[in-house]
Amino acid sequence: MVIRMRHTRAHTANRRSHHALKAPTLAICSNCEAKHRPHHMCQECGFYKGRLVIDMKAKNEARTARLQAKKDAIKANQTESEAGAEPQAAEAEVLEAPALDKVDTPKSKEVESPELSKAKTSTPRKGQAS
Repeated sequence: MVIRMRHTRAHTANRRSHHALKAPTLAICSNCEAKHRPHHMCQECGFYKGRLVIDMKAKNEARTARLQAKKDAIKANQTESEAGAEPQAAEAEVLEAPALDKVDTPKSKEVESPELSKAKTSTPRKGQAS
């Protein structure tokens, strides 16, 4: 529905009275007494209605072990790259230094195109200044 006429502030506020956000209702876990969504499993302990649905303790331990293994692998890769990169970088600098003196850059070479090499002897066109 399109509003055709201007409304007063009171009318607008009355229309928007239902736009407020409501706090979610939470249930209390019977096992660990943590708050969780009603009719859902507790995210802290993994129990629902007094029975174990998911072993959250084992799941968290597996996750921390996986993250620790990933961090260890990243550190190992960094130490290998740092140890292996330093001698190669020194060799690369030694090889690049003499090569820079001998390399001709494309900017130093001037290539003449056939159009530019011809002398401009023609007269200017109509409407152009000479």
